[in-house]
Amino acid sequence: MLNKVPMTLRGFNILKSELKKLKYITRPSIVEAISNARQLGDLKENAEYHAAREEQSFCENKICEIENKLLCSEIIDVTKISFKGVVIFGSTVIVLQISTNKIFVYTIVGDDEANCKECSISVYSPMSRALIGRKEKDIVTVDTPAGSVEYLIKKIEYI
Repeated sequence: MLNKVPMTLRGFNILKSELKKLKYITRPSIVEAISNARQLGDLKENAEYHAAREEQSFCENKICEIENKLLCSEIIDVTKISFKGVVIFGSTVIVLQISTNKIFVYTIVGDDEANCKECSISVYSPMSRALIGRKEKDIVTVDTPAGSVEYLIKKIEYI
């Protein structure tokens, strides 16, 4: 039995798009590069051929990895959940770090979607675990390597 991995609809669609690109654009161009490199002669000393074969191996592994992720994904569409007013998977949370008075915005997503540049954090991160199940105006404590940090939940959005 496969363990289902939570994923937002957006994350699922991004992976599907990446898979489509790998299968229908990248893979055919690699096959063409291998074919062209074969025409250059001796394959033992043909750097172009070996580079294309290595790229092909990487591409096929990536395709397999993405297919497995999609197969094991459990899509959670937060817009269709009636559990409002509480931080859940897929929600975007605006918090105030009490000690510094700085505002942070986090979207709780699956492991594969987490991206600190986009302020998307894994559902398994300490911050997410502290936030999930909490409501606006709650104060949460997050244990960090530098010590405990308190945050005030300012707003919860379901986008």
